[in-house]
Amino acid sequence: MHRKLLLFTFITLTFTASSFAQRAPSVASKPVVVKTKQQVTDMYRELEKKDGNTNVDIVPQPGTQMRVALFHDTKREGDNFELHDGSDDIYYVLEGKATLYLGGSLSEPKEISPGEWRSKTATGGNQVAIAKGDLIVVPRGTVHQRTVTGKGFSMILIKVFAETAKP
Repeated sequence: MHRKLLLFTFITLTFTASSFAQRAPSVASKPVVVKTKQQVTDMYRELEKKDGNTNVDIVPQPGTQMRVALFHDTKREGDNFELHDGSDDIYYVLEGKATLYLGGSLSEPKEISPGEWRSKTATGGNQVAIAKGDLIVVPRGTVHQRTVTGKGFSMILIKVFAETAKP
């Protein structure tokens, strides 16, 4: 009986002591990235000079759970519909107008890489007109497609991955 009482006392004191232990705040895993309005504008102007649809990463992706990129589309029609199992997309429109198809289901889904689905057609979604200043959040698992038919379209894409991207 004495052993059981000592064991109970030891376990109780151990749990009590651990509940008072201090946790330390986390430490930044990567350096802070600051891009001034001028730097982003310069990147955007360089993309505009290139032919076709182009993009450039603003913040490198490897070893993080995000991608921040600048996109410029001169024309984008008939692209595949897509769905990401493991990432959310956030769009911030810098210039121009586009139409987004959002929601519904991929008609003939093909997995082009793990968790990345494409289809020539989709059903049940809605078309949404977007323009300069709009912010769009496309949660993982949402069918989406972008169409650009005007003078051009530029946006910042912030992609948030469920897991850390591999270098």
